[in-house]
Amino acid sequence: MFTGIIEAIGTIVRVEPRGGDTRLVVDAGGLDASDVSIGDSICVAGVCLTAVAIDAATFAADVSTETLSCTTLGMLKSGDCVNLEKSLRLADRLGGHLVSGHVDGVGRVVAVEPDARSQRWTFEVPHELSRYIAAKGSVCIDGVSLTVNGVSSNRFGVNLIPHTIDATTFQHKRVGDAVNIEVDLIARYVERLHASGADT
Repeated sequence: MFTGIIEAIGTIVRVEPRGGDTRLVVDAGGLDASDVSIGDSICVAGVCLTAVAIDAATFAADVSTETLSCTTLGMLKSGDCVNLEKSLRLADRLGGHLVSGHVDGVGRVVAVEPDARSQRWTFEVPHELSRYIAAKGSVCIDGVSLTVNGVSSNRFGVNLIPHTIDATTFQHKRVGDAVNIEVDLIARYVERLHASGADT
């Protein structure tokens, strides 16, 4: 589990094809990895990955074909920046919202507009995800916990303050770019419970 509060921006060092799937080698940037061990989870661009190798500056993680097919990780290349967060400990503050790192789908940036010192961003998501996104609810975009301003059909808006832009890869995003979307996990479970109840 994660909080959606980004701890560092990493850089992709290498993308290594491995028998149909991929190994990513990531420069951890300012992430303190002193307490990270092989087998621990690290959220990379919103995707929960398992560290399979660690050294002083980098870590490596394997990415399955399933993950490549439903996230933006298959689009990454050397030099690309990614948001990083270590897994949540029970004693940590939950500054964002509960994030699993299990991406529900890929969305796209459709608009960026200034709003005083902040920016208003609009995203488009696959229609099947739009029912999980609610005004004033939570959404995770590329690993960043954000509050939804409003929803219209399969588009929704968020407000990004200067700190969020500076501390995440949003500073590099442009209209048309793909992003990983994780909807609020509570919404997913509520729907599943409702569907199960309707079947009995």
